[in-house]
Amino acid sequence: MAPIRLHDTRSGMLRDLVPGPGGRVGLYACGPTVYDRIHVGNARPFVVFSLLRRFLVHEGLAPRLVINVTDVNDKIYAAAAARGVPSAELAAEMTDAYVRDTDKLGLGRPDAEPLATETIGPIVALIGDLIENGHAYAAGGDVYFGVRTYSAYGELSHRELEDLDQGEERDRKRDPLDFALWKAAKPGEDTAWDAPWGRGRPGWHIECSAMAEAELGMGFEVHGGGSDLVFPHHENEAAQTGAARGRDLAQIWMHNGMVRLEQEKMAKSQGNAFALHRALEEFAAETLVMYFCGGHYRQPLAFSDERLAEARARCAGIRDAVRRLPPGPTPSEVSLSGEFFAALAHDFNTPAALAVLAEQLRRLSTAGAGRGVLSEMLEVLGLETLLVSEDAPPEVRALAESRARAREERDWTAADRLRDEIAAAGWTVRDGPEGPELVPA
Repeated sequence: MAPIRLHDTRSGMLRDLVPGPGGRVGLYACGPTVYDRIHVGNARPFVVFSLLRRFLVHEGLAPRLVINVTDVNDKIYAAAAARGVPSAELAAEMTDAYVRDTDKLGLGRPDAEPLATETIGPIVALIGDLIENGHAYAAGGDVYFGVRTYSAYGELSHRELEDLDQGEERDRKRDPLDFALWKAAKPGEDTAWDAPWGRGRPGWHIECSAMAEAELGMGFEVHGGGSDLVFPHHENEAAQTGAARGRDLAQIWMHNGMVRLEQEKMAKSQGNAFALHRALEEFAAETLVMYFCGGHYRQPLAFSDERLAEARARCAGIRDAVRRLPPGPTPSEVSLSGEFFAALAHDFNTPAALAVLAEQLRRLSTAGAGRGVLSEMLEVLGLETLLVSEDAPPEVRALAESRARAREERDWTAADRLRDEIAAAGWTVRDGPEGPELVPA
């Protein structure tokens, strides 16, 4: 097996992925804060790391993918208050919606999806360890991490201490650089837990440190998420775990670029988000997966009707090419399997892999060779549905036959009307020398 290399944010370099015993690879990706339905930008890390898991399985490794859910947070309190419902009720509703929405992508579920509210014990224990070793302090029911007590702070995000701003309230901090590990309960916050320093709830950053350690242990292989999390979230995760445990939380910190809409970062708070469930109502899941695969995971990705139309056309082209190929194995002299998986092994370069796939389709078509090699390629990219040759339902076939008769009778008005009815049913009719052919739209 060729070495798998991934870009590490901390070092700024490509690093070899070094599996654990038995080929174990721990993957942790930061999931959503569930105060609303997730948008397409939230779906990008879900897709990237789900596909990375598929690739690692193909390479004979044993990945364990963990994507957490943040279900206690200031944003959840605010959204619940605006709706007049308990915050726990809103978080549960939005968590269920997140699972339903991402299920529709057809990529399977992560191996574990821990909730912050179900990890309070490990969170409290980790904070206690930080207080005991002098890296954290209690203040009026809050607990803060002392940033200047940890000499490696800033190494992940490559920032100088003087340039840092945690974006948090400062009234109880000893130093403006410090950040909250535990927040004392405030009026209007309807969830809280008891802790040695007072009743309250965890800060955002400590949740992920505790969940990652609980699910994958220390020094696991890959910690991921969106590039907007590098600072402060992942910087703070790395610092608090390093300070408490004396070793790195993860070997490689892997970050995907942001999804942008009309040159702006896609975010619910900016009001320009395209909700994932709405996108899935308009476009097939394979179109969205192809859209994500079409850009390198580390680069920003523009979201537009044009990009999605390109992805849909690409899917249609692959499905159409597959339909014209005979079943059976692909001769080794025609197969580009090695080049395809080499592209993924080099920083998970899905655009390069898609280019190899296009060349593979051309070679198979030219040689009239069996399409067998396409199965493993498309499955790793989450596009295995493109291998399925769908048969039109009887009612659509009947419409196509009526349209063929109308064309024979030169009734073009009726033929056009029937073509539109076929399209409305989700099919395209193509007129060839052997008669009309129905293909999924």
